[in-house]
This record gives sequence, structure tokens and C-alpha cells, in this order.
Amino acid sequence: MTEITPPVLVCFALPEEATPFQKRAPKSPAIQVLVTGMGRRNTERSLAAALAASKPALVLTCGLAGGLEPALAPNTVLFETDDSALATRLSSMGLRAARFHCANRIAVTAEEKAALRRETGADAVEMESGCIHAICRQHGVRCATVRVISDTAGEDLPLDFNALATSELKMDSVKLALAVARSPGRIPALLRLQRRVSGAAEELAEKLVALLDVKL
Repeated sequence: MTEITPPVLVCFALPEEATPFQKRAPKSPAIQVLVTGMGRRNTERSLAAALAASKPALVLTCGLAGGLEPALAPNTVLFETDDSALATRLSSMGLRAARFHCANRIAVTAEEKAALRRETGADAVEMESGCIHAICRQHGVRCATVRVISDTAGEDLPLDFNALATSELKMDSVKLALAVARSPGRIPALLRLQRRVSGAAEELAEKLVALLDVKL
């Protein structure tokens, strides 16, 4: 009888973050992708259901992150984990060890990012990894954050995306369209951000595929 190896569960908040990895990753039952939705509530619900169905060997919490440490450039891939063997592997791949702050909102302005840096000492900010690590500790599952910088500490986002989200933390297309219509001068910045995000997601996908090409 063939031994069934527990899979690696790769979590992303949004489909746009997951798609480049799904296109590159080998089609294998050993690699499963979970799109949780943004924020703690969506993530807890999605991950709890996934862990109830099967216990993975490893959970990776992946996607974009905002820079808090001023020296971090776009497309820098960072990691955080309590697993020493996994940390060694990630470091050997050129990924940078970092501290992440799991926030309850998108950090929109350079001023907000600077305040988070002072308050938390974290290098980057996102909205899901903290609760994923907590759930994995409860279930005795290895876990690591592997995320890529999409916007730096010193830059403002072109819009306040928190104000454009629904109560379920999904982007409201009508609110977005109205915001763009009211401020058409921000369209070039939005397009630049879109290209930046796309490139960052591709960089992350490349690193994740390389990571999962070895036995962890």
C-alpha cells in the first residue's frame, strides 16, 4: 500500500495573490492551496474548516505585505517561523528573516506604517498570519509566514482601501469605481500599484515553488 504523505497547505488571503503560485506549482495532492479571505474572521473560519478535513504537515501563510522597516524594497521576500529547520532552509534560499505585525486593517499611509513600526518593532504588516500561527500551534502543525513586500514603508497607497471594503473585507467594486471617478488623477498611481502587486506575487510564487521542490 502506498503511504499517503500529509500535504502542505499554502494559504493566501486573495485569489490574486494565489494565482501566480497555482500556475507555477506542480499539480500534486501533496500541495493544497487555501484562499481564506482577508482578515482574522475570514481566516479563522476558512482554516478551521480545512484543518477539520485533514491535518497538513505544514501550513504556509503567504501573500503580500506592507513594509514597515524603511530599508525593505519592493519584491523582498520575508519569512517568520518558530521551526528552526525550516528557518535554515528559508535562509539558505536567500529569504530574509523578519517580524510580521498582523493588523486589523490595511496600512494605507507612510505615517501609519511609521507608527506601527514604532509600536510593534515589526518589519512588515499584513492581516492574516498571526491568527494562522495561533491556530496551527493549537493543532500542533508546523507553520511559517512567507510574504513579499508590495508597498514600502515610505509610500502612501493611492486610495484608502479600508473605506472601499465590505463588512466581509471584500473590495466593493462600486465604491472603488466611485472613488476613482472622484479622483481620476490617482489612476496612474493605481495602475503602478497594480503592476507592482502583480510583480510581487510572481516573485513570491517563484520562491514558494523552489521551497516546495524539496522535502520539508
